[in-house]
Amino acid sequence: MNIPTGAADSERYLDKNMLFRPPKEKEKKRRDNESTALSYMAYYGIFVNKWNELIKLPFPSLDSSHRVIERELEGGSMMARSVVHSKSCCSAFAFRASAVETRPGRVRIPDKARDARVLVLGGTGRVGGSTALALSKLSPDLRIVVGGRNREKGDSMVATLGKNSAFAQVNIDDMVSLERALDDVDLVVHTAGPFQQAQNCNVLEAAIATKTAYVDVCDDTCYALLAKSFNDKAAAANISAITTGGIYPGVSNVMAAELVRAAKDESKGEPEKLRFYYYTAGTGGAGPTILATSFLLLGEEVVAYRKGEKIKLKPYSGGLNIDFGKGIGKRDVFLLNLPEVKSAHEILGVPTVSARFGTAPFFWNWGMSAMTNLLPPEYLQDRSKVQELVQQFDPIVRVIDGIAGERVSMRVDLECSDGRHAVAIFTHRRLSVSVGYSTAAFVLAILEGSSKPGVWFPEEPEGLAVEAREILLKRASQGAINFVMNKPPWMVETEPKEVGLGIYV
Repeated sequence: MNIPTGAADSERYLDKNMLFRPPKEKEKKRRDNESTALSYMAYYGIFVNKWNELIKLPFPSLDSSHRVIERELEGGSMMARSVVHSKSCCSAFAFRASAVETRPGRVRIPDKARDARVLVLGGTGRVGGSTALALSKLSPDLRIVVGGRNREKGDSMVATLGKNSAFAQVNIDDMVSLERALDDVDLVVHTAGPFQQAQNCNVLEAAIATKTAYVDVCDDTCYALLAKSFNDKAAAANISAITTGGIYPGVSNVMAAELVRAAKDESKGEPEKLRFYYYTAGTGGAGPTILATSFLLLGEEVVAYRKGEKIKLKPYSGGLNIDFGKGIGKRDVFLLNLPEVKSAHEILGVPTVSARFGTAPFFWNWGMSAMTNLLPPEYLQDRSKVQELVQQFDPIVRVIDGIAGERVSMRVDLECSDGRHAVAIFTHRRLSVSVGYSTAAFVLAILEGSSKPGVWFPEEPEGLAVEAREILLKRASQGAINFVMNKPPWMVETEPKEVGLGIYV
Protein backbone atom coordinates (compact mmCIF):
# COMPACT_ATOMS: atom_id res chain seq x y z
CA MET A 1 0.00 0.00 0.00
CA ASN A 2 1.27 3.47 -0.87
CA ILE A 3 1.06 5.54 2.27
CA PRO A 4 0.77 9.32 1.75
CA THR A 5 3.48 11.26 3.53
CA GLY A 6 2.61 14.93 3.03
CA ALA A 7 -0.24 16.82 4.67
CA ALA A 8 -1.96 17.55 1.37
CA ASP A 9 -1.58 13.98 0.10
CA SER A 10 -2.90 12.54 3.36
CA GLU A 11 -5.92 14.82 3.27
CA ARG A 12 -6.77 13.99 -0.31
CA TYR A 13 -6.39 10.33 0.53
CA LEU A 14 -8.69 10.58 3.56
CA ASP A 15 -11.33 12.78 1.95
CA LYS A 16 -11.24 15.06 -1.08
CA ASN A 17 -13.81 17.27 0.60
CA MET A 18 -12.15 17.56 4.02
CA LEU A 19 -13.68 20.52 5.82
CA PHE A 20 -10.55 22.15 7.24
CA ARG A 21 -7.54 23.07 5.11
CA PRO A 22 -4.24 24.38 6.42
CA PRO A 23 -4.23 28.16 5.91
CA LYS A 24 -1.64 29.64 3.57
CA GLU A 25 -0.30 31.92 6.29
CA LYS A 26 0.55 30.82 9.84
CA GLU A 27 -1.11 32.63 12.74
CA LYS A 28 1.67 34.61 14.38
CA LYS A 29 -0.39 35.35 17.45
CA ARG A 30 -0.48 31.73 18.55
CA ARG A 31 3.28 31.87 19.04
CA ASP A 32 3.04 35.17 20.89
CA ASN A 33 0.64 33.57 23.34
CA GLU A 34 3.20 30.92 24.28
CA SER A 35 6.23 33.08 24.92
CA THR A 36 8.52 35.57 23.21
CA ALA A 37 10.47 34.62 20.11
CA LEU A 38 13.64 34.76 22.17
CA SER A 39 12.29 32.17 24.62
CA TYR A 40 11.39 29.87 21.78
CA MET A 41 14.88 30.06 20.33
CA ALA A 42 16.46 29.44 23.71
CA TYR A 43 14.42 26.32 24.45
CA TYR A 44 14.69 25.15 20.88
CA GLY A 45 18.43 25.19 21.56
CA ILE A 46 17.97 22.77 24.47
CA PHE A 47 15.95 20.49 22.23
CA VAL A 48 18.53 20.65 19.44
CA ASN A 49 21.45 19.91 21.75
CA LYS A 50 19.79 16.77 23.06
CA TRP A 51 18.65 15.77 19.57
CA ASN A 52 22.26 16.10 18.37
CA GLU A 53 23.40 13.68 21.07
CA LEU A 54 20.74 11.15 20.17
CA ILE A 55 20.85 11.04 16.37
CA LYS A 56 24.12 12.85 15.62
CA LEU A 57 22.74 15.39 13.15
CA PRO A 58 24.70 18.59 12.43
CA PHE A 59 22.27 21.15 13.87
CA PRO A 60 23.73 24.30 15.45
CA SER A 61 23.80 24.34 19.26
CA LEU A 62 22.41 27.00 21.58
CA ASP A 63 22.61 27.39 25.36
CA SER A 64 19.91 28.43 27.80
CA SER A 65 19.16 28.59 31.50
CA HIS A 66 15.87 27.44 32.94
CA ARG A 67 13.65 26.92 35.95
CA VAL A 68 10.74 24.58 36.57
CA ILE A 69 7.35 25.83 37.66
CA GLU A 70 5.39 23.47 39.92
CA ARG A 71 1.62 23.55 40.24
CA GLU A 72 -0.97 22.18 42.65
CA LEU A 73 -4.17 20.40 41.72
CA GLU A 74 -7.41 22.33 41.74
CA GLY A 75 -11.02 21.30 42.12
CA GLY A 76 -14.42 22.33 40.80
CA SER A 77 -18.11 22.02 41.56
CA MET A 78 -20.94 19.72 40.55
CA MET A 79 -24.38 18.44 41.49
CA ALA A 80 -25.45 14.95 40.56
CA ARG A 81 -27.84 12.11 41.11
CA SER A 82 -25.99 9.08 42.39
CA VAL A 83 -26.60 5.35 41.94
CA VAL A 84 -23.99 3.37 43.82
CA HIS A 85 -23.07 -0.22 44.35
CA SER A 86 -20.27 -2.00 46.15
CA LYS A 87 -18.50 -5.23 45.24
CA SER A 88 -21.15 -7.25 47.02
CA CYS A 89 -23.80 -5.56 44.87
CA CYS A 90 -22.31 -6.89 41.63
CA SER A 91 -24.02 -10.25 42.04
CA ALA A 92 -27.10 -9.26 44.00
CA PHE A 93 -28.32 -5.66 44.03
CA ALA A 94 -27.48 -1.99 43.54
CA PHE A 95 -28.28 0.83 45.92
CA ARG A 96 -29.92 3.87 44.37
CA ALA A 97 -30.42 7.22 46.08
CA SER A 98 -30.40 10.91 45.38
CA ALA A 99 -27.01 12.51 45.80
CA VAL A 100 -26.54 14.74 48.81
CA GLU A 101 -24.44 17.81 48.13
CA THR A 102 -22.22 18.21 51.18
CA ARG A 103 -20.18 21.03 49.70
CA PRO A 104 -19.58 22.19 46.09
CA GLY A 105 -18.04 19.45 43.99
CA ARG A 106 -18.90 16.58 46.32
CA VAL A 107 -21.40 13.73 46.23
CA ARG A 108 -22.17 11.63 49.28
CA ILE A 109 -22.40 7.90 48.67
CA PRO A 110 -25.56 6.31 50.16
CA ASP A 111 -25.05 4.76 53.61
CA LYS A 112 -25.33 1.13 52.51
CA ALA A 113 -22.52 1.50 49.96
CA ARG A 114 -20.42 4.12 51.70
CA ASP A 115 -17.59 1.68 52.44
CA ALA A 116 -16.83 1.04 48.73
CA ARG A 117 -13.07 0.63 48.21
CA VAL A 118 -11.28 1.76 45.05
CA LEU A 119 -7.72 0.68 44.21
CA VAL A 120 -5.82 3.08 41.93
CA LEU A 121 -2.91 1.24 40.32
CA GLY A 122 -0.20 3.68 39.33
CA GLY A 123 -1.57 5.89 42.08
CA THR A 124 1.83 7.43 42.80
CA GLY A 125 2.13 8.68 39.20
CA ARG A 126 0.71 11.80 37.58
CA VAL A 127 -2.46 10.26 36.09
CA GLY A 128 -3.16 7.88 38.96
CA GLY A 129 -2.48 10.49 41.61
CA SER A 130 -4.78 12.95 39.85
CA THR A 131 -7.50 10.29 39.69
CA ALA A 132 -7.19 9.51 43.39
CA LEU A 133 -7.41 13.21 44.28
CA ALA A 134 -10.42 13.73 42.02
CA LEU A 135 -12.22 10.75 43.58
CA SER A 136 -11.52 12.08 47.06
CA LYS A 137 -13.01 15.45 46.09
CA LEU A 138 -16.06 14.11 44.24
CA SER A 139 -16.86 11.35 46.76
CA PRO A 140 -15.00 11.93 50.03
CA ASP A 141 -16.66 8.88 51.61
CA LEU A 142 -14.94 6.49 49.21
CA ARG A 143 -12.05 4.50 50.65
CA ILE A 144 -9.13 4.94 48.26
CA VAL A 145 -6.19 2.55 48.10
CA VAL A 146 -3.11 3.90 46.34
CA GLY A 147 -1.36 1.05 44.55
CA GLY A 148 2.26 1.22 43.45
CA ARG A 149 5.78 -0.12 43.90
CA ASN A 150 7.34 2.79 45.80
CA ARG A 151 6.20 2.92 49.42
CA GLU A 152 7.75 6.33 50.08
CA LYS A 153 5.78 7.89 47.20
CA GLY A 154 2.70 5.96 48.26
CA ASP A 155 2.87 7.21 51.84
CA SER A 156 3.27 10.76 50.53
CA MET A 157 0.16 10.38 48.38
CA VAL A 158 -1.82 8.94 51.29
CA ALA A 159 -0.78 11.92 53.43
CA THR A 160 -2.15 14.20 50.71
CA LEU A 161 -5.44 12.28 50.45
CA GLY A 162 -5.93 12.13 54.22
CA LYS A 163 -8.44 9.87 55.93
CA ASN A 164 -10.13 7.03 54.07
CA SER A 165 -6.92 6.29 52.16
CA ALA A 166 -4.16 3.70 52.37
CA PHE A 167 -1.18 2.43 50.38
CA ALA A 168 -0.77 -1.06 48.93
CA GLN A 169 2.52 -2.23 47.43
CA VAL A 170 1.60 -3.91 44.14
CA ASN A 171 3.52 -5.27 41.16
CA ILE A 172 1.19 -5.44 38.15
CA ASP A 173 3.47 -8.00 36.51
CA ASP A 174 2.90 -10.45 39.38
CA MET A 175 -0.56 -12.07 39.30
CA VAL A 176 -0.29 -13.25 42.91
CA SER A 177 0.48 -9.70 44.07
CA LEU A 178 -2.35 -8.34 41.92
CA GLU A 179 -5.00 -10.75 43.09
CA ARG A 180 -4.01 -10.20 46.72
CA ALA A 181 -4.42 -6.43 46.28
CA LEU A 182 -7.74 -6.76 44.41
CA ASP A 183 -9.27 -9.28 46.79
CA ASP A 184 -10.53 -6.65 49.21
CA VAL A 185 -11.59 -3.82 46.85
CA ASP A 186 -14.76 -3.10 44.87
CA LEU A 187 -13.15 -1.48 41.82
CA VAL A 188 -9.66 -1.17 40.38
CA VAL A 189 -8.45 1.72 38.21
CA HIS A 190 -5.50 0.82 35.99
CA THR A 191 -3.40 3.93 35.23
CA ALA A 192 0.02 2.22 35.21
CA GLY A 193 0.97 2.80 31.56
CA PRO A 194 2.29 3.01 28.98
CA PHE A 195 -0.10 0.53 27.39
CA GLN A 196 1.63 0.45 24.00
CA GLN A 197 3.39 -2.84 23.20
CA ALA A 198 1.93 -4.51 26.31
CA GLN A 199 1.67 -8.28 25.86
CA ASN A 200 -1.11 -9.04 28.35
CA CYS A 201 -4.02 -7.65 30.34
CA ASN A 202 -2.87 -8.83 33.77
CA VAL A 203 -4.88 -6.31 35.74
CA LEU A 204 -8.12 -7.04 33.90
CA GLU A 205 -7.57 -10.79 34.25
CA ALA A 206 -6.97 -10.38 37.99
CA ALA A 207 -10.09 -8.22 38.24
CA ILE A 208 -12.16 -10.95 36.60
CA ALA A 209 -10.64 -13.62 38.83
CA THR A 210 -11.47 -11.64 41.98
CA LYS A 211 -14.85 -10.32 40.67
CA THR A 212 -13.68 -6.70 40.90
CA ALA A 213 -15.04 -3.92 38.68
CA TYR A 214 -12.44 -2.34 36.39
CA VAL A 215 -11.53 0.89 34.57
CA ASP A 216 -8.36 1.60 32.60
CA VAL A 217 -6.99 4.70 30.89
CA CYS A 218 -5.58 2.75 27.94
CA ASP A 219 -4.77 4.82 24.85
CA ASP A 220 -3.51 1.98 22.65
CA THR A 221 -5.60 0.24 20.00
CA CYS A 222 -4.04 -3.22 20.39
CA TYR A 223 -4.35 -3.21 24.19
CA ALA A 224 -7.95 -1.99 24.02
CA LEU A 225 -8.90 -4.77 21.59
CA LEU A 226 -7.14 -7.34 23.78
CA ALA A 227 -9.09 -6.08 26.78
CA LYS A 228 -12.30 -6.26 24.77
CA SER A 229 -11.62 -9.95 24.06
CA PHE A 230 -12.30 -10.64 27.77
CA ASN A 231 -15.91 -9.45 27.43
CA ASP A 232 -17.48 -12.90 27.84
CA LYS A 233 -15.32 -13.77 30.85
CA ALA A 234 -16.17 -10.48 32.55
CA ALA A 235 -19.86 -11.00 31.88
CA ALA A 236 -19.65 -14.54 33.30
CA ALA A 237 -17.97 -13.14 36.43
CA ASN A 238 -20.73 -10.49 36.60
CA ILE A 239 -18.30 -7.56 36.72
CA SER A 240 -18.37 -4.31 34.75
CA ALA A 241 -15.21 -3.12 33.00
CA ILE A 242 -14.51 -0.04 30.87
CA THR A 243 -11.38 0.19 28.73
CA THR A 244 -10.05 3.53 27.35
CA GLY A 245 -11.83 5.31 30.20
CA GLY A 246 -9.66 8.41 30.57
CA ILE A 247 -9.88 11.86 28.98
CA TYR A 248 -8.87 11.03 25.39
CA PRO A 249 -9.79 8.43 24.62
CA GLY A 250 -12.61 8.25 27.12
CA VAL A 251 -14.52 11.49 27.58
CA SER A 252 -13.93 12.24 23.90
CA ASN A 253 -15.71 8.97 22.99
CA VAL A 254 -18.73 10.00 25.06
CA MET A 255 -18.76 13.43 23.41
CA ALA A 256 -18.78 11.73 20.00
CA ALA A 257 -21.55 9.34 21.05
CA GLU A 258 -23.70 12.25 22.19
CA LEU A 259 -23.15 14.11 18.91
CA VAL A 260 -24.23 11.03 16.96
CA ARG A 261 -27.25 10.45 19.19
CA ALA A 262 -28.39 14.07 18.85
CA ALA A 263 -27.89 13.97 15.08
CA LYS A 264 -30.04 10.85 14.74
CA ASP A 265 -32.74 12.39 16.94
CA GLU A 266 -32.76 15.84 15.35
CA SER A 267 -31.61 15.33 11.77
CA LYS A 268 -32.94 13.48 8.73
CA GLY A 269 -29.42 12.87 7.49
CA GLU A 270 -27.04 10.08 8.42
CA PRO A 271 -23.73 10.67 10.27
CA GLU A 272 -20.97 10.56 7.66
CA LYS A 273 -17.75 12.02 9.06
CA LEU A 274 -16.42 12.01 12.61
CA ARG A 275 -13.11 13.65 13.45
CA PHE A 276 -11.27 13.83 16.76
CA TYR A 277 -8.84 16.73 17.27
CA TYR A 278 -6.66 16.99 20.39
CA TYR A 279 -4.27 19.64 21.62
CA THR A 280 -2.02 19.59 24.70
CA ALA A 281 0.56 22.17 25.71
CA GLY A 282 3.82 20.28 26.25
CA THR A 283 3.05 16.98 27.96
CA GLY A 284 0.17 18.56 29.84
CA GLY A 285 2.11 18.11 33.07
CA ALA A 286 1.33 14.39 32.85
CA GLY A 287 4.91 13.19 33.18
CA PRO A 288 7.27 10.71 31.50
CA THR A 289 4.60 8.05 30.93
CA ILE A 290 2.78 10.37 28.53
CA LEU A 291 6.08 11.16 26.83
CA ALA A 292 6.73 7.44 26.34
CA THR A 293 3.22 6.96 24.99
CA SER A 294 3.76 9.72 22.42
CA PHE A 295 7.04 8.24 21.21
CA LEU A 296 5.58 4.72 20.98
CA LEU A 297 2.63 6.00 18.94
CA LEU A 298 5.05 7.44 16.41
CA GLY A 299 6.08 3.86 15.63
CA GLU A 300 2.54 2.81 14.66
CA GLU A 301 0.86 3.20 11.30
CA VAL A 302 -2.26 5.34 11.61
CA VAL A 303 -5.56 3.55 11.08
CA ALA A 304 -8.36 5.73 9.74
CA TYR A 305 -11.61 5.10 7.89
CA ARG A 306 -12.83 6.71 4.68
CA LYS A 307 -16.36 5.91 3.55
CA GLY A 308 -16.23 2.63 5.43
CA GLU A 309 -12.84 1.60 4.07
CA LYS A 310 -9.98 1.01 6.50
CA ILE A 311 -6.87 2.88 5.40
CA LYS A 312 -3.36 3.20 6.85
CA LEU A 313 -1.41 6.45 6.92
CA LYS A 314 1.97 7.65 8.10
CA PRO A 315 2.06 8.81 11.75
CA TYR A 316 2.25 12.54 12.41
CA SER A 317 1.36 13.37 8.80
CA GLY A 318 -1.70 15.09 7.37
CA GLY A 319 -1.33 18.29 9.38
CA LEU A 320 -4.35 20.60 9.73
CA ASN A 321 -4.81 23.94 11.46
CA ILE A 322 -7.85 23.58 13.73
CA ASP A 323 -9.72 26.19 15.75
CA PHE A 324 -10.24 24.94 19.33
CA GLY A 325 -12.20 28.03 20.34
CA LYS A 326 -11.65 30.35 23.27
CA GLY A 327 -8.67 29.75 25.49
CA ILE A 328 -6.72 27.89 22.79
CA GLY A 329 -7.39 29.31 19.31
CA LYS A 330 -5.96 27.72 16.18
CA ARG A 331 -3.44 24.90 16.51
CA ASP A 332 -1.68 22.48 14.18
CA VAL A 333 -2.69 18.84 14.63
CA PHE A 334 -1.39 15.63 13.00
CA LEU A 335 -2.59 12.07 12.45
CA LEU A 336 -2.01 9.52 15.23
CA ASN A 337 -3.17 5.94 15.71
CA LEU A 338 -5.73 6.14 18.53
CA PRO A 339 -8.26 3.49 19.62
CA GLU A 340 -11.34 5.72 19.51
CA VAL A 341 -11.11 5.77 15.70
CA LYS A 342 -11.83 2.06 15.40
CA SER A 343 -14.31 1.85 18.27
CA ALA A 344 -16.30 4.90 17.10
CA HIS A 345 -16.36 3.62 13.51
CA GLU A 346 -17.69 0.22 14.55
CA ILE A 347 -19.93 1.16 17.48
CA LEU A 348 -21.34 4.50 16.31
CA GLY A 349 -21.50 3.40 12.68
CA VAL A 350 -19.80 6.47 11.19
CA PRO A 351 -18.11 5.59 7.85
CA THR A 352 -15.34 8.25 7.90
CA VAL A 353 -13.34 8.62 11.12
CA SER A 354 -9.86 9.96 11.97
CA ALA A 355 -7.95 11.38 14.95
CA ARG A 356 -5.29 14.10 15.12
CA PHE A 357 -3.10 15.48 17.88
CA GLY A 358 -0.88 18.52 18.25
CA THR A 359 1.25 20.07 20.96
CA ALA A 360 3.13 23.25 21.81
CA PRO A 361 5.55 24.95 21.67
CA PHE A 362 5.49 24.58 17.90
CA PHE A 363 8.96 23.03 17.71
CA TRP A 364 7.73 19.95 19.59
CA ASN A 365 5.62 19.19 16.54
CA TRP A 366 8.77 19.58 14.42
CA GLY A 367 10.57 17.17 16.73
CA MET A 368 7.78 14.59 16.59
CA SER A 369 7.75 14.78 12.81
CA ALA A 370 11.55 14.50 12.69
CA MET A 371 11.50 11.39 14.86
CA THR A 372 8.94 9.79 12.55
CA ASN A 373 11.02 10.54 9.49
CA LEU A 374 14.52 9.84 10.84
CA LEU A 375 14.07 6.90 13.20
CA PRO A 376 12.94 3.49 11.90
CA PRO A 377 9.54 2.25 13.13
CA GLU A 378 11.28 -0.73 14.77
CA TYR A 379 13.22 1.66 17.01
CA LEU A 380 10.06 3.50 18.09
CA GLN A 381 8.27 0.21 18.75
CA ASP A 382 10.96 -0.95 21.18
CA ARG A 383 9.83 -0.06 24.71
CA SER A 384 13.35 -0.25 26.18
CA LYS A 385 14.78 2.11 23.56
CA VAL A 386 11.86 4.47 23.95
CA GLN A 387 12.41 4.53 27.71
CA GLU A 388 16.02 5.56 27.06
CA LEU A 389 14.74 8.40 24.88
CA VAL A 390 12.33 9.44 27.62
CA GLN A 391 15.14 9.55 30.20
CA GLN A 392 17.14 11.80 27.88
CA PHE A 393 14.28 14.15 27.04
CA ASP A 394 12.40 14.25 30.35
CA PRO A 395 14.50 17.04 32.00
CA ILE A 396 14.09 19.20 28.89
CA VAL A 397 10.37 18.49 28.66
CA ARG A 398 9.83 19.45 32.30
CA VAL A 399 11.54 22.79 31.70
CA ILE A 400 9.45 23.60 28.64
CA ASP A 401 6.28 22.40 30.36
CA GLY A 402 6.92 25.05 32.98
CA ILE A 403 6.74 27.70 30.27
CA ALA A 404 4.16 26.24 27.90
CA GLY A 405 1.72 25.32 30.68
CA GLU A 406 -0.51 22.29 30.45
CA ARG A 407 -3.69 23.37 28.71
CA VAL A 408 -5.64 20.64 27.01
CA SER A 409 -8.43 20.81 24.45
CA MET A 410 -10.55 18.27 22.62
CA ARG A 411 -12.67 19.06 19.61
CA VAL A 412 -15.01 16.48 18.07
CA ASP A 413 -16.65 17.23 14.70
CA LEU A 414 -19.61 15.36 13.21
CA GLU A 415 -20.92 15.95 9.68
CA CYS A 416 -24.14 14.42 8.36
CA SER A 417 -25.43 13.68 4.88
CA ASP A 418 -27.99 16.51 5.07
CA GLY A 419 -25.28 19.15 5.66
CA ARG A 420 -25.61 19.24 9.45
CA HIS A 421 -22.26 19.98 11.12
CA ALA A 422 -22.05 19.78 14.91
CA VAL A 423 -19.07 20.39 17.19
CA ALA A 424 -18.21 19.51 20.79
CA ILE A 425 -15.30 21.20 22.60
CA PHE A 426 -13.71 20.54 25.99
CA THR A 427 -10.91 22.85 27.16
CA HIS A 428 -9.16 22.89 30.53
CA ARG A 429 -6.20 24.90 31.81
CA ARG A 430 -4.52 21.80 33.23
CA LEU A 431 -4.43 18.31 31.80
CA SER A 432 -3.00 16.95 35.07
CA VAL A 433 -6.26 17.94 36.77
CA SER A 434 -8.80 17.18 34.03
CA VAL A 435 -7.47 13.67 33.37
CA GLY A 436 -8.17 12.83 37.02
CA TYR A 437 -11.73 14.11 36.96
CA SER A 438 -12.35 12.37 33.65
CA THR A 439 -11.18 8.99 34.94
CA ALA A 440 -12.99 9.48 38.24
CA ALA A 441 -16.21 10.13 36.33
CA PHE A 442 -16.01 6.64 34.77
CA VAL A 443 -15.25 5.10 38.17
CA LEU A 444 -18.34 6.72 39.71
CA ALA A 445 -20.49 5.66 36.75
CA ILE A 446 -19.62 2.00 37.37
CA LEU A 447 -20.08 2.29 41.14
CA GLU A 448 -23.49 3.84 40.49
CA GLY A 449 -24.60 0.87 38.42
CA SER A 450 -24.56 2.62 35.03
CA SER A 451 -22.54 -0.17 33.38
CA LYS A 452 -23.59 -3.74 32.58
CA PRO A 453 -21.34 -6.77 33.16
CA GLY A 454 -18.75 -7.17 30.40
CA VAL A 455 -15.87 -5.17 28.91
CA TRP A 456 -16.96 -2.02 27.14
CA PHE A 457 -15.74 1.05 25.30
CA PRO A 458 -17.04 4.37 26.69
CA GLU A 459 -19.39 4.99 23.74
CA GLU A 460 -21.18 1.65 24.14
CA PRO A 461 -24.54 2.07 25.93
CA GLU A 462 -23.88 -1.18 27.78
CA GLY A 463 -20.70 0.34 29.20
CA LEU A 464 -22.22 3.71 30.01
CA ALA A 465 -26.00 4.06 29.94
CA VAL A 466 -27.17 6.82 27.60
CA GLU A 467 -28.96 8.58 30.46
CA ALA A 468 -25.70 8.58 32.47
CA ARG A 469 -23.66 10.41 29.83
CA GLU A 470 -24.74 13.90 30.85
CA ILE A 471 -23.67 13.55 34.47
CA LEU A 472 -20.40 11.91 33.42
CA LEU A 473 -19.59 14.86 31.18
CA LYS A 474 -20.48 17.30 33.96
CA ARG A 475 -18.16 15.54 36.37
CA ALA A 476 -15.34 15.24 33.85
CA SER A 477 -15.56 18.93 32.93
CA GLN A 478 -14.93 20.18 36.47
CA GLY A 479 -12.99 23.44 36.14
CA ALA A 480 -13.15 23.51 32.33
CA ILE A 481 -12.77 26.95 30.79
CA ASN A 482 -14.79 25.96 27.72
CA PHE A 483 -17.19 23.05 27.42
CA VAL A 484 -19.82 23.03 24.68
CA MET A 485 -21.81 20.26 23.07
CA ASN A 486 -23.67 19.99 19.79
CA LYS A 487 -23.04 23.50 18.43
CA PRO A 488 -22.36 24.66 14.85
CA PRO A 489 -18.71 25.60 14.22
CA TRP A 490 -19.38 29.34 13.88
CA MET A 491 -20.68 29.47 17.45
CA VAL A 492 -17.50 28.07 19.01
CA GLU A 493 -14.62 29.10 16.76
CA THR A 494 -12.52 32.19 17.42
CA GLU A 495 -12.66 33.20 13.75
CA PRO A 496 -15.87 31.90 12.13
CA LYS A 497 -16.09 32.18 8.35
CA GLU A 498 -18.73 34.48 6.84
CA VAL A 499 -20.14 33.33 3.49
CA GLY A 500 -22.14 36.52 3.03
CA LEU A 501 -25.29 38.29 4.22
CA GLY A 502 -24.29 37.69 7.82
CA ILE A 503 -24.29 33.91 7.39
CA TYR A 504 -21.45 32.07 9.10
CA VAL A 505 -20.16 28.53 8.69
